[in-house]
Amino acid sequence: MSRSNPTSSPLTPTDDALIAAIRNGDERALAHLYRLHWPMVSHFVLQNSGTDDDAQDVYQEGVVVFYEKVRDGSLELSCQIKTYLYAVCRRLWLKRLTSKSRFGVRLLDDEEHGPYLNTGAEEDLLAAEEQDRRFDTMSEALNHLGEPCRSLLEGFYLLDKSMQDLTAEFGYTNADNAKNQKYKCLVRLKKLFFTHYKEESI
Repeated sequence: MSRSNPTSSPLTPTDDALIAAIRNGDERALAHLYRLHWPMVSHFVLQNSGTDDDAQDVYQEGVVVFYEKVRDGSLELSCQIKTYLYAVCRRLWLKRLTSKSRFGVRLLDDEEHGPYLNTGAEEDLLAAEEQDRRFDTMSEALNHLGEPCRSLLEGFYLLDKSMQDLTAEFGYTNADNAKNQKYKCLVRLKKLFFTHYKEESI
């Protein structure tokens, strides 16, 4: 959670208000945040070989990382929001540039927004990338699972269908049989997930 001690917090009153509003689901606060720091990230990407479209992509990804950390209550800020977003977007753009270049990449930074290191953004971004990789792997595992397991698990876990509904839909004799089949499908899915996950980690 964000630190809000008025004697030690680096956050401004505006930062605290934005975080509180976003945590409460206020879409206007998120839109305000987006507009507030967009020029900073746009300028950074444009001066480092990027286009306006590149800047928008990177900024949207950075805001999503920030938003999800606020909403799940895991955000710990040791800097202002703009510094945090700058660090996240800087890391994202550096990753893109590095993937396109065979040579080392050196970024031009705005002194106004430094220092950008030790903000916690690096760890948060890595955690978000790892979560995305897990979701992608789970989706791939589901695709390899086959029927009726895929539809059964999607029905129960994603569509919130009851076991009674699934029993009728798949023609099981009773709910206990449907539960047993769901358990077997879940075991298969876990095996597929960890197989794919280990392969991607090598």
